[in-house]
Amino acid sequence: MPSFESIKARYEAAGQDHVLKFWPELTDSEKASLLEQLGSLDIERVNRIYKKAVSAESTNSSATSDLIEPLPKGASESITRVELANEWRRIGLEAVSRGEVGALLMAGGQGTRLGSNAPKGCYDIGLPSHKSLFQYQAERISRLQTVAEQEFGKKAGTVIVPWYVMTSGPTRRETEKFFKEHEYFGLDRRNVIFFEQGTLPCLTIEGKLLLDTPSSVAVAPDGNGGLYAATRSPLGAGDKSHTVLNDLARRKILYVHAYCVDNCLVRVADPVFIGFGIWKQADCAAKVVPKASPTESVGVVACKGGRFSVVEYSEILKEQAERRDADGELVFRAGNIVNHFYTTAYLNQVEKFEEQMAFHIARKKIPHVDLATGQTVKPTKPNGMKLEMFVFDVFPYTERFAVLEVERKQEFSPLKNAPGTGSDDPETSRRDLLAQHKYFLEKAGAKVKDSVEIEMSPIVSYAGEGLESTQGKIFSKSGIASSLEELDALV
Repeated sequence: MPSFESIKARYEAAGQDHVLKFWPELTDSEKASLLEQLGSLDIERVNRIYKKAVSAESTNSSATSDLIEPLPKGASESITRVELANEWRRIGLEAVSRGEVGALLMAGGQGTRLGSNAPKGCYDIGLPSHKSLFQYQAERISRLQTVAEQEFGKKAGTVIVPWYVMTSGPTRRETEKFFKEHEYFGLDRRNVIFFEQGTLPCLTIEGKLLLDTPSSVAVAPDGNGGLYAATRSPLGAGDKSHTVLNDLARRKILYVHAYCVDNCLVRVADPVFIGFGIWKQADCAAKVVPKASPTESVGVVACKGGRFSVVEYSEILKEQAERRDADGELVFRAGNIVNHFYTTAYLNQVEKFEEQMAFHIARKKIPHVDLATGQTVKPTKPNGMKLEMFVFDVFPYTERFAVLEVERKQEFSPLKNAPGTGSDDPETSRRDLLAQHKYFLEKAGAKVKDSVEIEMSPIVSYAGEGLESTQGKIFSKSGIASSLEELDALV
């Protein structure tokens, strides 16, 4: 542990020594805890991040919107090109069969808006099976492994898609407990790797550290873009040498699919998307959905200042948002859904340009200790800032970047709002997932009677494959099917 004198000197030099204001009043254990926290904190980096974030915010507010341009020709492809999509699937599934693909789940959020304090992935959207979001994603991985084995002649149980689950400090313990209680949803626990996104200190508007107790600095998660630094950090306190990046290397994983926990339709380690990224020789790629309307409040993948970027809807002028191409499609339509492809080589390169990336400032009401009185203050208006990086902040620094447009109703139904909101809530998630199952059956040649609700486990079908035996059948009973035999019982 660093000495008090060395910490004091460092923090004085950084202009942050006020964090030691209550030192004489602390107990020995409180002193040890504070020294450990301050010693692990790169205070010089925090100061650099603050200055760069403030400078970038000032620059952005004065930038003109004419720097924003649509994606150039050749950068984007659509899933509607069926022959190409079939080829992408073959390429991607072959990579899966060779053990070259991993999935990375961003699962740091809590279900606070949903009325739950549990990690969001534990949430039950009201399906007949009452399966959680985590379980659906695990079962998709399990089915994908089986499909790759079957289509490429691999022995059962030999294809593995490792699942890297990024939690946050507040959600890690409960997430791991949930997985253990549910026996990892049928996956081998050795192939489910938990890690934690980082934190950054909360700051005053002037960039000074805030204390949440006299013996600790207030911290907050560093945003979903913290995943890049998190892949380089130790997986746990007891395992300082093991990181996500060296686990990927040990397993010889070449491609990674990263996605958010709250999309019930997400195709985990999607072979079509993986194959698309390989086919395009991309370092990084984004899956997008067409904007529902010019005014939809969603960021779009576009070019800003000549570089790929996610442009927030507030940055695009009304006439730009409404502009259409010769086919009548919106020019700025590539709605960002936080669904990305990376090569592992690229993930290993991010550290080289990470210092150039500016964090985003979120002004918040942050409870803190008053330095004059030592009392806890709960502000009624924003008094400080949390610094966040977004996962798409790497796009402008990516040389080989590509975009795949997919169908919204098949691949995107986010869970953002409280029950009963009417959009992006548990009811719409449930509706969209059950509608997809009906679509899979009807595409296979079956008929599902009106008002009949059938929930198919992803173990039965990942994306509509394997349902040939349902052709010509009429499903007249609602129910849950975890196998083709159980599906037949609903005819």
